[in-house]
Amino acid sequence: TVEEILTIEIKPGWKKGTKITFTDKGHDTRRGVIPADIVFIVDEKPHSVFKRDGDNLIVTQKVSLAEALTGHTAQLTALDGRNLSVSVDSIISQTHEEVVRGEGMPIQKEQSKKGNLIVKFSVKFPKLTPEQKTSIRMLLFIFILLFFLGNLDGTREKHHNVADIFVNAGC
Repeated sequence: TVEEILTIEIKPGWKKGTKITFTDKGHDTRRGVIPADIVFIVDEKPHSVFKRDGDNLIVTQKVSLAEALTGHTAQLTALDGRNLSVSVDSIISQTHEEVVRGEGMPIQKEQSKKGNLIVKFSVKFPKLTPEQKTSIRMLLFIFILLFFLGNLDGTREKHHNVADIFVNAGC
C-alpha cells in the first residue's frame, strides 16, 4: 500500500455542493483495475451572525422602536474583521432592508467581485400598560393637533381633513 496526502485549497466563495475530484486516487483493490476517483463535496457550517444566500450575506439587526422611528446606525464586523457602519435615516419598518454592495461573499468565478451584504431589521416593540397606551394616544393627538393647526389656512376643508386624521389614527 502506498500512502498519499491529498491537499484541498478551499477558495473563498465556494458554495455548498462544490465538488473537488482527485482523478484515479481511489484505492486499487485489484491489480490491473484503474483506481476510482475520490470526490470531496463542500459543506457549509452555519455562522453565528451571517446567513448565506448565494453570493450575498444576510444579517439581522435588532433595533428599538425609538431607533426605528428616529434613525439608526448599525455597527457590524465583516467576515474579514473590518468594521462596517450602515446608517439609516428613514423610518425602519419590520420589512426594511439596507443593501451594502460588494460586502458579501467572493463570487466563485470572479474572485475580484463580491456579492452584497443585506441588513434586515427587527424592531423591538415595548410592552405597554393600558395607562401608557392612553398617554401615547394623548401625546400623538396633541402633536397632530399642533402640527395641523400650525399649517391651517382657515378653510373648512382643512379642518375636515384634520378630524379624519384623528379618527383614522384611533384618537
